[in-house]
Amino acid sequence: MAEVEATLPEDGLDAGGLDAGPGRRVPERTCIATRVVQSPDTMIRFVRGPDGVVVPDLRAKLPGRGAWVSARRDAVAAAVRKNLFQRAFKGPAQAGPDLPDRIAAALRADLRQAIAMANKAGCVVAGFSKVEAAIGGQPGAVAVIHAAEASPDGRRKIAAALHRRHGEAMSRIPIVDDLSEDELDMALGRDHVIHAALVAGAGAAGCLSRWRRLRSFEGAAAATEEPDLARIGRIDEASR
Repeated sequence: MAEVEATLPEDGLDAGGLDAGPGRRVPERTCIATRVVQSPDTMIRFVRGPDGVVVPDLRAKLPGRGAWVSARRDAVAAAVRKNLFQRAFKGPAQAGPDLPDRIAAALRADLRQAIAMANKAGCVVAGFSKVEAAIGGQPGAVAVIHAAEASPDGRRKIAAALHRRHGEAMSRIPIVDDLSEDELDMALGRDHVIHAALVAGAGAAGCLSRWRRLRSFEGAAAATEEPDLARIGRIDEASR
């Protein structure tokens, strides 16, 4: 990878976004915080506004030179703390300590938008009974969505449905529980959404991609819940 790094400015700047055009490979970037060369897909691009304020460019489309940071909260916080944006842009660059929180909020909004788009494409079902039916039906649910406030009992019952369908392979089904009930209500345009599910179709993959990016930024693995198979087995027996 040394030859890739040699083609990049030492300050981690670039001249544009991710779109390198058809048939062209997007060059890797150097994180200004960690100095690690990596794919832009695993990073966040920043630009400096006319007022000198550092702006996160989550879609890497804003004009002007950009500085790249690994898409992790700790990396962004380090870039702010060490004044690395000023060094990268070679001039005044205002990046307050709230920058990681603003990025997290933007990533959550991005996930809400993705869920809304998947819903419009018919890839989301909401409501406990509909989620259970989607899990047991064809082609089945590709992910389960819980509001952060979802009760342990509701989660266990959904886990039991997943176990009936998939057995121990249920651990492969993503469990998205990063958004609040209010956020899910906003995304789906309805009230009191506690449980929902993604089914295969247009928008489902993009939704999960945005979820994984949020999880990665917050330093949490984009994995499913660790199932309590013994408890699920007792629930399963009791439901027969």
